[in-house]
Amino acid sequence: MGWQSRTRTLQVFDTELSADTVEWCPLPQWSHVLACGTYQLQKGDDKQTAEDSTAPSRIGRLYLFHCNPQPSFIPPLTETQRIDTPAILDLKWCHVPISERPLLGMATASGEIQLYKLMEPQQGTCGLECELRAELGPDRLALSLDWSTGRGESDVRVVSSDSAGSLTVLSLGEASLTALCQWKAHDFEAWISAFSYWDTQIVYSGGDDCKLKGWDLRMAPSSPTFTSKRHTMGVCSIHSNPHREHILATGSYDENVLLWDGRNMKQPLSETAVGGGVWRLKWHPSQEHLLLAACMHNDFHILHCQKAMEGQDAPCPVLASYILHNSLAYGADWSRLPLSNSMPPSPQEPPQTSIGLTQSAGHLRIQYESPTASFDTSLEDDLGQYIPDHTCLLPEKSPVPDPFTSPDRDAQSLSCLMATCSFYDHMMHVWRWDWSPEKEKMPSEPTPSS
Repeated sequence: MGWQSRTRTLQVFDTELSADTVEWCPLPQWSHVLACGTYQLQKGDDKQTAEDSTAPSRIGRLYLFHCNPQPSFIPPLTETQRIDTPAILDLKWCHVPISERPLLGMATASGEIQLYKLMEPQQGTCGLECELRAELGPDRLALSLDWSTGRGESDVRVVSSDSAGSLTVLSLGEASLTALCQWKAHDFEAWISAFSYWDTQIVYSGGDDCKLKGWDLRMAPSSPTFTSKRHTMGVCSIHSNPHREHILATGSYDENVLLWDGRNMKQPLSETAVGGGVWRLKWHPSQEHLLLAACMHNDFHILHCQKAMEGQDAPCPVLASYILHNSLAYGADWSRLPLSNSMPPSPQEPPQTSIGLTQSAGHLRIQYESPTASFDTSLEDDLGQYIPDHTCLLPEKSPVPDPFTSPDRDAQSLSCLMATCSFYDHMMHVWRWDWSPEKEKMPSEPTPSS
């Protein structure tokens, strides 16, 4: 049976500052809430003297939205709040309510982890209030964070990585966010840190030293449980699969997504070339085989990982791609909101002319620049240019697999709501992906003979 895959833009929002992270609230009662974080580097005044000049300041803004995705000509998002903050490098909602309310974690360029509680005033509009904060140390940027609660863990902790190459594990108390331990993990920026959601004493990290490492919090953190150099450039995305034990996805500036079995970190289960540098990876909230990848210079892609997870050493086929952003693809997340089966109209969908390489070639000249603007590495061809071919960077075409694991299960359609954001054009897009079995064409009835 063949499958139809289609993406459709629902809304485009200008964040004004460079957008680099989006997160839907994972709690059912608040799954209509979406947060978006921005990062803007402000250069110093040219008139400043050498004595009073300081490092460029980094400012940010936190946006909060209410989403109503029902089919309508009305855009689904309504902005409910904006808060000026230090530049935001990462946002993550806690997967369980804290004091019966959602809690949003923020990694900032001021070197802090800040926690915001979602409140609902009497007028019924949700808003965020800063509850707690913890400093990671001087002269560093907080680059990422992850919660230990991916599978409902009651021992609520946060792990963060920073620009000094360190990891910090923090514990959430009734009225405090306390650092339990901090250690040097990588030689350069530690771009990403993540818990194993199946064993939250295990932490993974990736850095600009091209290393992927594992850490057991029950042991001295100065010694990793493993160090992998399988990625050939900086490791900047890690996500533990909350539905399938031992499965881990990692991404790198080397343009590859690797799937791993945590019991054997010597060799990945699969390697998939997606192009552009993989800044974020997100497993689907309920479908264990679906993986969303934000691929910097090569847009956003949905990968089907079933064969790889079953040990069939093969790249993960790309089921759908969203290519309407015109800048670095950084933030991406799945929504848990249910969608109707009907395809809504899309009055705000950009014209098709905005998809072409002529529109995106400008930002492709800046290769592998991190949101912190702390380095800029070029990867160029013989002519000194690097213009990815969108038709060549994806894995070879293969039949679109059945989205469900059981071959005996009746074929169903799948509709998902996504939010993605891009950097230099400061845009956030809300879009849907519909995946359904192709309808069989009914044979035409024979013409009765006279």
